[in-house]
Amino acid sequence: MKKIQMVDLKGQYSGIKDVVNTSIQEVIENTAFINGPKVHEFQKNLEQYLGVKHVIPCANGTDALQIAMMGLGLKPGDEVITADFTFAATVEVIALLQLTPVLVDVNEDDFNINIEAIKQAITPKTKAIVPVHLFGQCANMEAIMEIAKEHDLFVIEDNAQAIGASYAYKDGRKVKAGTIGHVASTSFFPSKNLGCYGDGGAIFTNDDDLAHTIRGIVNHGMYERYHHDVVGVNSRLDSIQAAVLDAKLPHLDHYNRARQAAAIKYDKAFKNIDNVITPKVSATCSEDCDTSCQCHVFHQYTLKIKGVDRDALAKHLNESGIPCGVYYPIPLHNQKAYQDERYNEDDFKITNQLVKEVISLPMHTELDDEQIEYITSTIIKFING
Repeated sequence: MKKIQMVDLKGQYSGIKDVVNTSIQEVIENTAFINGPKVHEFQKNLEQYLGVKHVIPCANGTDALQIAMMGLGLKPGDEVITADFTFAATVEVIALLQLTPVLVDVNEDDFNINIEAIKQAITPKTKAIVPVHLFGQCANMEAIMEIAKEHDLFVIEDNAQAIGASYAYKDGRKVKAGTIGHVASTSFFPSKNLGCYGDGGAIFTNDDDLAHTIRGIVNHGMYERYHHDVVGVNSRLDSIQAAVLDAKLPHLDHYNRARQAAAIKYDKAFKNIDNVITPKVSATCSEDCDTSCQCHVFHQYTLKIKGVDRDALAKHLNESGIPCGVYYPIPLHNQKAYQDERYNEDDFKITNQLVKEVISLPMHTELDDEQIEYITSTIIKFING
């Protein structure tokens, strides 16, 4: 059996090696390392894939989220509602811009931001909602957009973990994650479903004026060289990373289907194990959701472990040559940097429980049946004693 990796980037690279190498060599030879032709090619191809009017590449996913907020003109003191159960980058940029983060609880089944918690958190100072499409599945965007419309709020989709995922409306329409809110951000960190070989990110929007503003912000506030029309930052996707991403983009649906196929095999193995709760797939997907569906693209495959010592299981997996992760071990509202006397522990019952139960298993495009069987049987044997 091949060594099990949490993410097998080397295996993925072997299947596209020639295209990637040729694309990188082309950039090196034409020496257009910043904002070169490859960046613009990738931008246009990603716009077409997503069905969105504007993709603005930038240096990383955290910058993408910050720039999206800057583009909307949010002011210090404005309140921004987001999920407590997610990576710190989401709340980090809110604090950096001197906005006021308002953390709320999530759903127990799909880990995404809770709609009722959003409603209860809205005040006259609320200006935006940041739903995080956690682990590869969209938050309830239809409900979130209705709330935003009612209260005149911006919606900024944090799509760092769900590139390529689809969101299904109640009427059956499907659109790509990141194309629903007023603006969205994504990350191309190497381990993402669409990852480069360094740092990278992008902002998506269908708003022409907002796109224009953001294009200036990412480039020192310039639209014309040395003319600084808005306050900006230096955040540009370099051409080598764009070349890698453009080589991978035609394979993204295949990569996501491979992840879904692995998830289905995990699900079947754990089906009758009472102590293991497998990931919930959106109710908008059919009961027999298969790899033709993109409703959940499994950036992570995250279990909930009940009645068993999760940390002991993680230790046993690592000792057995199976990498795993706990995403996330500490709620944001309990992180030293983001603690606030406004928060009440009773408002975070689900998040506080999830951090004790969740464990993420290896999930990537190169998982094979032998590896999945070893991973699942090791977990089941540990649970059964």
